[in-house]
Amino acid sequence: MDIINVDYREKIPNNVNLTEDRRVLKALEGWHPGYLDWWRDMGPEGFQESLVYLRTAVSVDPKGWAKFDYVKMPEYRWGILLAPQEEGRTIPFGRHYGEPAWQDIPGEYRAMLRRLVVIQGDTEPASVEQQRHLGKTAPSLYDMRNVFQVNVEEGRHLWAMVYILQKYFGRDGREEAGELLQRRSGSADKPRMLGAFNEATPDWLSFFMFTFFTDRDGKMQLESLAQSGFDPLSRTCRFMLTEEAHHMFVGESGIGRIVQRTCEAMTAGKTDDVAQLRAQGVIDLPTIQRYLNFHFSVTMDLFGSDVSSNAATFYTSGLKGRFDETKIDDDHLLAGATYPVLEIRDDRLATSQAPALNALNEKLRDDFIRDAAAGIERWNKVIEKHGIPFRLKAPHKAFHRRIGPLAAAQIAPDGTVVSPAEWAANADRWLPSTDDQAFVASLMGRVVEPGKFANWIAPPSRGVDNKPADFEYVRFA
Repeated sequence: MDIINVDYREKIPNNVNLTEDRRVLKALEGWHPGYLDWWRDMGPEGFQESLVYLRTAVSVDPKGWAKFDYVKMPEYRWGILLAPQEEGRTIPFGRHYGEPAWQDIPGEYRAMLRRLVVIQGDTEPASVEQQRHLGKTAPSLYDMRNVFQVNVEEGRHLWAMVYILQKYFGRDGREEAGELLQRRSGSADKPRMLGAFNEATPDWLSFFMFTFFTDRDGKMQLESLAQSGFDPLSRTCRFMLTEEAHHMFVGESGIGRIVQRTCEAMTAGKTDDVAQLRAQGVIDLPTIQRYLNFHFSVTMDLFGSDVSSNAATFYTSGLKGRFDETKIDDDHLLAGATYPVLEIRDDRLATSQAPALNALNEKLRDDFIRDAAAGIERWNKVIEKHGIPFRLKAPHKAFHRRIGPLAAAQIAPDGTVVSPAEWAANADRWLPSTDDQAFVASLMGRVVEPGKFANWIAPPSRGVDNKPADFEYVRFA
């Protein structure tokens, strides 16, 4: 079997030899029509017949894994792709440290592993649902194409998790795969499983923040699952990470372009007055900071409780490791190790030491903060180049938390515990206000002329697949 290249002669493109696995092939073919119904119902609204210049994975070779061409999104070739198997791979952590990686699931871990796969799988269609209206207000064909690329790849990531469920979890896996198509982002009756994936993404500033922060959480989770002792899950996540990098690029470059355009207006008009800048149709830097605060804080909650017995069990069992597990110089057992976590003590944030096994969520949260800081600093370089004395910054990780013990307190962006009255008086300075949201919404109008961009965002430094600025990324039906 050719594990590197993808067979596109099959109805379900794959590099896992599905034709030789009739049971799984039949299950996936049975799931496929429901997936297409979900895509037509909850995918990008109004663009199902448009031709979009998209990349499709044709290989898992990092030297040349994708090709670009026009395709109607319902006809996109979603497939099952696993990274090549590493000969002699061993489990890199937990009580099974050093043992050969599992090619099937140990019976005692089936329920735990199924839950991990379902939670990861549930995030993929959720983000498509959150973003389904954005094409109608895209600031350019370039950006419209980018949101559609993110959407089809989130759809492929759903396929990746469904393959794991169908192949390794029998009837329970088939039922879970069906449920992934039944839940809906923001639904009162059947919401998605994680809070951030039930938030609205009503505008492009929110979308860029989402892809920078929330998709970065996806990167951290996938990196942790890529360490798994269950080798098929590890290989699945390793290839998903190849696609996830583009999603974060869309977010980081999108915010960078908004910042660039705002700084140009500030320099030309020699003003930092919010009212004057808004009158010019650009998004002022304080508003960008408030959106940053919100999306950062919502993403903080995605990592789960600061101290978690579930996280300890997943690690000890060899199911989910740490970010960059194999690069960490310790025993990979964490026996007797501790890690600092926050708590409220005497109306202040204080640090205590928790068992490192139980603090794995907090460790991953801190890894995320370090990873995101580099992107925020690149936005600040844009501001510095214009000589503007303003810096964007991530709020304290305890700010605006809604799960765990920190949710019981009101905490300002600088980490100060404040009273409910102080919070109410300052909330519109720290988080997007109704006026902020209304202003940003007022800027959202679709730009469809090739090479043209909305006034509030600068053009990219280069096009997708090195295409010229006036390339027609989307052809409307």
